[in-house]
Amino acid sequence: MSTTILDNRMKTLQIVSNMDRSCTPSPPHSPSLRNESCNIAPLTPSESPRSEHRAVRTSHFFVVVAIDFGTTSSGYAFSFSKDPEAIHMMRKWEGGDPGVANQKTPTSLLLTPDKAFHSFGYTARDYYHDLDPEEARDWLYFEKFKMKIHSTSDLTMKTELEAVNGKKVQALMVFAHALRFFKEHAVKELKDQCPSLNENEGIRWVITVPAIWKQPAKQFMREAAYLAGLVSPENPDQLLIALEPEAASIYCRKLRLHQLIDLSSKAFFNGFPSDRSIDSSFRQAREQLRRSRHSRTFLVETGMGELWSEMQAGDRYIVADCGGGTVDLTVHQIEQPQGTLKELYKASGGPYGAVGVDLAFENMLCKIFGEDFIQTFKLKRPAAWVDLMIAFEARKRTAAPQRANHLNISLPFSFIDFYKRNKGQNVETALRKSSVNFVKWSSQGMLRMSSEAMNELFQPTIQQIVQHIEDLMKKPDVKGIKYLFLVGGFAESPMLQNAVQLAFSDICRVIIPQDVGLTILKGAVLFGLDPTIVRVRRSPLTYGVGVLNKFVEGKHPKEKLLVKDGKNWCTDIFDKFVSVDQSVALGDIVQRSYCPARLGQRKIIINIYCSSTDDVVYITDPGVRKCGTINLELPDINESNSKISRREIRASMQFGDTEIKVTAMDIKTSKIVRAAIDFLSN
Repeated sequence: MSTTILDNRMKTLQIVSNMDRSCTPSPPHSPSLRNESCNIAPLTPSESPRSEHRAVRTSHFFVVVAIDFGTTSSGYAFSFSKDPEAIHMMRKWEGGDPGVANQKTPTSLLLTPDKAFHSFGYTARDYYHDLDPEEARDWLYFEKFKMKIHSTSDLTMKTELEAVNGKKVQALMVFAHALRFFKEHAVKELKDQCPSLNENEGIRWVITVPAIWKQPAKQFMREAAYLAGLVSPENPDQLLIALEPEAASIYCRKLRLHQLIDLSSKAFFNGFPSDRSIDSSFRQAREQLRRSRHSRTFLVETGMGELWSEMQAGDRYIVADCGGGTVDLTVHQIEQPQGTLKELYKASGGPYGAVGVDLAFENMLCKIFGEDFIQTFKLKRPAAWVDLMIAFEARKRTAAPQRANHLNISLPFSFIDFYKRNKGQNVETALRKSSVNFVKWSSQGMLRMSSEAMNELFQPTIQQIVQHIEDLMKKPDVKGIKYLFLVGGFAESPMLQNAVQLAFSDICRVIIPQDVGLTILKGAVLFGLDPTIVRVRRSPLTYGVGVLNKFVEGKHPKEKLLVKDGKNWCTDIFDKFVSVDQSVALGDIVQRSYCPARLGQRKIIINIYCSSTDDVVYITDPGVRKCGTINLELPDINESNSKISRREIRASMQFGDTEIKVTAMDIKTSKIVRAAIDFLSN
């Protein structure tokens, strides 16, 4: 079936609408539809994207609550809409580690043997640690599970996570348990201050995710939030997904000079370079911050901070978010006088977070004690393995380039006993026979590591981070960087600070906020108060749909020929919505019009395809993959009159936000059509 319409250039187009094979049968004289997914065509092809803007969103919520869901640690903060300059950190957590300011809690979840929620954070970790070894084997303990969402290439609603004991649970349930924990804590704290708060309508929630996460992972977090009861699917705008380096960038805009540490500046005393360690000023600042945290309230500038005020329109900077699981890089340009931000290059990064140091430590243990033993110990004594990694984490935090003395790491008694039972020798013998240098057995019953050995564990991860920043700076769109902001939990490490300082301090100013581990959390609150701060983003991929166009001899390959109603059509044409690394402003929309293939059709399903390149012609080209669907639910109208014109459904898609969004309207009735994009059902 064909239809003739006029486009914006007043040319007549003939487009086939072959919506769904379940709705429209294949024509009797056409070739077989080899690619069933190429089943729609737009009525009105439009430029991608059109410079049509939606009204910017204004906050009508009483309070904004942001959850920084990290790989190793998580927390929440909030701010009241009437007092946006005050950001309140969550209440102090129970438990904690010596010397660690616990403004966040470990991203650790404990479920009972029957998979019911037991506890989260320090409580979960400590309870699991205190369980009897035999009993612990039945409990389900999860840690560092956020990485699974990034590393899973075929993420769905049914993806499973493996607990420390090897048992599996649906990932969606694990994330929902964690988010529900934060919701209950935050709501209780807010209601203690404002008993009349309507939690269903008065709170805007913000959840942070890495900028390098793809659309399925972002949708997964949203679905977990729905399941946790943060918001209803009927009110999706009540939940915002914030990109972690963007949030950090937003917060850095507010900082005063005394709240920043400039690693590029070299302190001099009596005309000579200071021999003071590079992290000493950072440690002093962190101690000062720790002493002031009893108030849990941070005040931010009403306007711009002093550093931002120094910036000129067009100044460029990089935010390197170095977290537990990933390193996330974004490049922004300041727009004056309004102070909005423009993304200059699509987000990049990789799995180069602090857990890479943990994996290096585990690999070292495998070399000393044997990989088979370590894997068996993790499975048979999971709580003791967690205890061992906690001991390593404490020592890892003290690692510094200038450190000369050794570090002692306690081995749990169950490790020592289990090794002797399984290998018939003690750990001291294993260390003596090992080829691993700089690691010995101390008389106090501990692993004794030299500072060189500890530094060696950091190097592979740190080198990847430095290399990635170097590669990014070589991109044509990223030249002329003035500042490099180092943020995230891993940015607290003097080892990483030293490496970044040596590599880049001669190129640009390397700056660290004093409260570096909380930068993203505070920025996420500010983003919730004003989601329009980042005005322009870059598309990470090329997105489009498969359509039918007129077949042109000599241009289109014969295997793409489809004959329908006596007319020749080319199948599998990639109709591009937006191109990879294309600048898309907040509010820009891409519009396409679709019509049902038959009377009485109640749903239109349109497949979305993506590619990491821009030179895409067909949806069957190498590197093109189906990544999601647009679902349009059609309202029931009286279509019994044969003279009624074809229905036209106009879909409007936004690519300039942190998530791809779609709305739709029935042109004939001017009624909103229920529309959704699904990236988790492929």
